[in-house]
Formats: sequence, structure tokens, C-alpha cells
Amino acid sequence: MEAKYKRVLLKISGEALAGEDRFGINEAMLKKVAGQVKEVLDMGVEVAIVVGGGNFWRGRTGKSIDRATADYMGMLATVMNSMALQDAFESEGIPTRVQTAIEMKEVAEPYIRRRAIAHLEDKKVVIFGAGTGNPFFSTDTTAALRAAEVNAEVILLAKKIDAVYSADPEIDPTAERYSTLTHTEVLEKDLKVMDSTAAALCRDNSIAIHVFALAEDGNIKKAVCGEPIGTIVR
Repeated sequence: MEAKYKRVLLKISGEALAGEDRFGINEAMLKKVAGQVKEVLDMGVEVAIVVGGGNFWRGRTGKSIDRATADYMGMLATVMNSMALQDAFESEGIPTRVQTAIEMKEVAEPYIRRRAIAHLEDKKVVIFGAGTGNPFFSTDTTAALRAAEVNAEVILLAKKIDAVYSADPEIDPTAERYSTLTHTEVLEKDLKVMDSTAAALCRDNSIAIHVFALAEDGNIKKAVCGEPIGTIVR
């Protein structure tokens, strides 16, 4: 198998990290992610990562909490996940740096674009935590923004679900499964691949999106090699 991309941004949902536990961090899933990322690094691919925080907190969870405050709480959840991933990667011998959009220098580097690119060129994995540092923006938007900033060729969207569907397949068994889509179709059909801000940003910067299930062994490597798993958005 040969890598199709030189530099990728892997977006991991918090729910996918929770695995079968549905809350918190599943250690077996951490180990699985670390093993799959190592496979990709060994192929010479540069890997940046954005991780969600839905396994700990979702902004809409705290209905009585001010939206901006709830979003900042979600950013802190992504930092917890980032630190857990860093620990799992380093236990596999993968040099890793966490950079956060909100400065917390005791646990991570502040986000600096040029430093992030230098780390990637030095074959270190860079994990971007704390979203964009601003409320009202999702980690999907963070993934699109960071991918554009570090010149990633594709966003690998590793989710709990295995592809993009016309509706939630767990609720609607007749939901149509898509193998390929355009960014415009994602926006026009209001498909829940990622939020509209992120999808538009990817479209405007010609960044491909590859959606697949994180839980299946070898899927990250397959996506990096351009295999037709899940859904590819171009």
C-alpha cells in the first residue's frame, strides 16, 4: 500500500474515543488509534490531529449554562482528550506535541502556526486542543481551519459511524449511504458530515474530506492510501 497524501489532518470525534463506554476515554480505543497512527507515520506521512470533546461535554448539554461558557467548557474537554492521546502515542514511541488555542503553558504549547509546521516536518504528531479558542465554533471548524493553516491535503474524519448517510441510520433504516459527495452537495443537502462553516471552509480551500469509522482496524491507513472506504467528499 502506498500513501496518497503527504500531510493529513486526522479529526477524531470524542464519541469515537469513548468507544463502547459511551463516556470518558476507552483505553483500548486509545491504543488502537496510536497503533494506526504509527502505521501511517512509518509510511512517511505527516499527521496533525484535532480531537473533539463530546465524550466529556457537549455545549448543548448544559441548557441552563450560557452558550459561550458551555463552549469554553467543551474546549477544556478537548484538551483532556489531547493529553490522553499524547500519552498513548508516546507510549508507542511516537514524538508528539499538543498545542492549545487557549494558553495553558504548564500542560501544552500555545498554538503557533510556524512551530506546528516545523514539528510536522520534523515527523512529530501535532495535536491541536481547545478548538479555535473562540466560542460558537465547533471542532469541525477547528479541523478545517488548522488543515488550511498547515497545508494538509485532506481531513480524515474518524467517527463512530462508518460513512455519510442521508439520515441517521440507527433511526431510519432506509437512510441512503453515500460513497462520494461534493462539498456543495454536503451543504445543499444539509448532511451532517460536519457543520456548514467547516464544510464551506473546506470547499473554499479545496480540502478533501474522508469520513470513515475509527473502530475498524486499519481504517486510518486505508484512508491515507485513498481506499474507497466510508465517504469521500471532494
